[in-house]
Amino acid sequence: MSTEEYLKDITEIKDMMNKSSRFFSLSGLSGIMAGIYALIGAAIAYYLVSISGRDYLILDGKIFNYILLDLVLVALLSIVTAIILSTQKAKKNNETLWNGTSRRLLTAFLIPLITGGIYIMIKIYSNHYGLTGSLMLIFYGLALVNASKYTIGNVKYLGYIEIVLGLICAIYPGYGFWFWVLGFGVMHIIYGSLIYFKHDR
Repeated sequence: MSTEEYLKDITEIKDMMNKSSRFFSLSGLSGIMAGIYALIGAAIAYYLVSISGRDYLILDGKIFNYILLDLVLVALLSIVTAIILSTQKAKKNNETLWNGTSRRLLTAFLIPLITGGIYIMIKIYSNHYGLTGSLMLIFYGLALVNASKYTIGNVKYLGYIEIVLGLICAIYPGYGFWFWVLGFGVMHIIYGSLIYFKHDR
């Protein structure tokens, strides 16, 4: 076996191992759509607060319940869109969406996310609202970084940005809404566009 053939075989083995350990069917378009949903949801929340006559939310108010529903709908739309578009991409690449790698990816992503969600709800029901936006960004960023070892490496950079935005938001809690818009809306659109043009097209 020549040196070139040996190196070629090593490269092919390395590629196979990489494909078996990483999930490459994440769709850039789903990131773009998640950002758009977040911006629409933020606009609705801003409008609801503006018509309430207050600059803040109270836990037992109708506006709070509407905004909570708004957040849930944004999350659900983002998840459903990600599943649909990632399934299409997986079929195009002759891959299966649900396999050992995607299960590990989901587990790594959900552990910090669910932990953060429970912690945020505890803080909210303890009447500590001030750092909600910051905590959302930080725990979401940690979830992305934790899951990045099972998918496209660029995901970790989005996670780092979300964490940094969350920490800055903790310093300026009065601007939590705008940091949330930047992190979940604008950054998703930018990241999704980069993934789409680099990997999807």
